[in-house]
Amino acid sequence: MPAKPKKNPIVLKSAPPAIRAGRHGRRFHAPRTPSGFTTDPAGFQTEKDPRGKGTNAWFDLPQPTGSSPFRMDLSTVLTPAEIAKINADERMVFHAVGDTGGVNTTTYQQQVATYMELDIDPGLPGRPAPSFFYHLGDVVYYDGEVINYYWEFYEPYLHYPGPIVAIPGNHDGDVDPNDQFHQPSDSLKGFVRNFCSQAAVHLPEASDAPRDAMTQPNVYWTLNTPLATIIGLYTNVPEGGKLGPDQIIWFEQELEHADPGIALILALHHPIYSAYGAHPGSQYLKSIIENATKTRRTPDLILTGHVHDYQRFTGSINGNPVTTIVAGAGGYNLKLHTLKRPTFDPNKGPYKFTDGPETLDKFNDFQHGYLILDVTKDKIAGSYIAVPDPAAGDPVPAKPLTPYDTFSIPLGMGH
Repeated sequence: MPAKPKKNPIVLKSAPPAIRAGRHGRRFHAPRTPSGFTTDPAGFQTEKDPRGKGTNAWFDLPQPTGSSPFRMDLSTVLTPAEIAKINADERMVFHAVGDTGGVNTTTYQQQVATYMELDIDPGLPGRPAPSFFYHLGDVVYYDGEVINYYWEFYEPYLHYPGPIVAIPGNHDGDVDPNDQFHQPSDSLKGFVRNFCSQAAVHLPEASDAPRDAMTQPNVYWTLNTPLATIIGLYTNVPEGGKLGPDQIIWFEQELEHADPGIALILALHHPIYSAYGAHPGSQYLKSIIENATKTRRTPDLILTGHVHDYQRFTGSINGNPVTTIVAGAGGYNLKLHTLKRPTFDPNKGPYKFTDGPETLDKFNDFQHGYLILDVTKDKIAGSYIAVPDPAAGDPVPAKPLTPYDTFSIPLGMGH
C-alpha cells in the first residue's frame, strides 16, 4: 500500500511583542512572546525564612537615595510621547495591587500578570492602555531577600510592558533574626536596591530579565503625574502599621503641596479598613490620616494591601466619605484570606458597620485579581479584575476579562 501523505504542519504565527521602552532607553520587558504555564518555571527556587512568621518589630528606615521632599515625576520613566498623550487625552490609566511575591509558587502571580499584560497589548477598545503598575507592597516574601527578587519579581513580570513603582510592605521590610548575613540594619535592603536606585541600572538579581531598577527617591515618596498626585507611605513591619514622626511631618507637607486641581490618591500597605478578622483595619493609621487631613485636603481614594483579598469600602475620614480599597490578592500563593461566613456573603451586601458610618460595598475573597484605575479631571473610574486560577491544559489567556467590580469617584468637590 502506498504510504499516506504526511499532513502539512501547522505554521505558528507568533510575532514578538513590541518593545515599550521608557525615557532614556529604560528597559521594561522581554522581547519574546509569553507561553502558557500551569506550574513554576524551570529552576524556580526561593529562600524561605524558617521561622514561618514575621518579627512584628519596628525597623529603622534606610537613608533616602534622593533629595527631600522625595518626589518623582512620571515623566522620568515614560517617554515624552506617552506623557503628551496623557495630557492630550486628559486621561491616565494604571494598574494597582499588592502582595504578589510567590515564595512557594509563582503560578498565581504569573496568571495575574498575564491578564495585566493583556490590558496593555492588545488592550481594550475605547480605553487607553495602562501606563504603569503601582505596587502596594509585599513584593518579596518573607523578608525582602535580595536573592528572591528574580523569582518573585523580575521573572513573573518578564513580559509586563510598563514601569513598575512601589511602596514597601511589611514583608519587604522584615529581617530574619537568624540570618547572620541579614542584620536589622539591612531592613529594606532589597527594596532600596531594586526600587530606589540612583540610576536605572540592570542589577544582577534581574538576571535575564531586561527590566531596569526603578529610581524612586525614598521608601516613602510622592509620584507626580499629569492627572493625579499619589502619596505613598511606608507603614513598616508591626501589625496595624507604624509611622515615624519624620514621615508623619512629611505626609502633612505633601498633603499641603498636592495640586488642588487633580486627583489625590493615598497608598499604604496596611489597611485602615478590613473585614478580615486576623488582619483588621488599623485605627492607628486611620487616626494619623484624620489628624493630617483635619485642616488639609482629604484624599479622593485610599489604596491598601496586606490582606490577601479584595475589599471595597466607603470609609469615613473626618466625616467625609472616601473610597478605601484593600487589593492584596496579587498572587501570593493559592489560599486567600477569607471573610467569615455566613456573616459576609460575596453575593450580598453592602454591609453596614454598627460602630460607624463605614460600609463594605463589595468584596472578593476567592479569586486573585488586580485593580485598573482610570483617572480624568472629573473622576476616578475603578475596576477590579478577578482572575481564574490556572489549571493543566488551559490555553494561554488571549483576551482581557470582564470586571468583577466597578466604581466611580467624582472629583472636584474637594479640590
